[in-house]
Amino acid sequence: MRVLVTGGAGYVGSVSVEALLEAGHEVTVLDSLVTGHRDSVVAGASLVVGSVGDAQLVERLLRDRRIEAVLHCAARSLVAESARDPALYYAENLVGGITLLDAMRAAGTGRLVLSSTAAVYGTPEETPVDEAAATRPINPYGATKLALEGAMRWYGAAYGLRAVSLRYFNVAGASVRNGEDHRPETHLIPNVLAAGGGGPPLVVFGTDYPTPDGSAVRDYIHVMDLADAHLAALDLTADMAAGLELCNLGSGSGFSVLEVIHAAESVMGSAVPIELGARRAGDPPVLVASNAHAGHLLGWHTKRGTLAEMISSAWEWRQAHG
Repeated sequence: MRVLVTGGAGYVGSVSVEALLEAGHEVTVLDSLVTGHRDSVVAGASLVVGSVGDAQLVERLLRDRRIEAVLHCAARSLVAESARDPALYYAENLVGGITLLDAMRAAGTGRLVLSSTAAVYGTPEETPVDEAAATRPINPYGATKLALEGAMRWYGAAYGLRAVSLRYFNVAGASVRNGEDHRPETHLIPNVLAAGGGGPPLVVFGTDYPTPDGSAVRDYIHVMDLADAHLAALDLTADMAAGLELCNLGSGSGFSVLEVIHAAESVMGSAVPIELGARRAGDPPVLVASNAHAGHLLGWHTKRGTLAEMISSAWEWRQAHG
């Protein structure tokens, strides 16, 4: 299969490119390198530096390389930044996404997998969260992803697009080659590792939640498990009917902030300095995804679902890459 991976120089995209190449697929990466890293694109993939918002470039790539399917990972993804600058998020995530859809339609490329987010649900009323939960995003990041999903659904109805949107919560871990290198870093596990490796103390926001240890519980999946889901979803688009399939990805159980910290201390063999802070507005006590539909639709399940596996791989990558 000839696949275009947008955002393939980023964290999630680069690990998915590795998995696609290992499975024998032909991969072209399109990345602006604004947040991605050239060195993250492994040998065997072809890198084109550019934006999904460049309609002529995208259509030309799809035609010239006879692309059969697109894995769309390119996006702005910082919640706080999206609230400060919603125009940026609507321009890049939504307008850029629709530009990609139109280029695919013009080039006759009819298969798409979107790397989406559980932020489309906002603050769910019940957990585990399944695909029937109400979508009420509370930030522009989630809102732009949800709007793009809506466009994908209508493009399926009108133009025959076969698409899958994978909504996941927190991605963690690393492959041997690629790991998290965000600037700024907002994710818990790399910040825990930074604190344990000599950085400033980690702030734990809230220790009085109605959870076993008082800290908030969140869902985490290994980035390589996510890559497996991307491949399964791309395969599904070959045979599915036109339209949009939605699928949550998660562990189905979740881990508390303090559990993550203690697991990291065991992996590193050193204490993680912490500071206790107040709850943040809008943070629910527990946020966990149901993965039942992913098992049914994609035959997907987590293979690397323990904290030890996720944190160990992230720690090993961090040590190897400074």
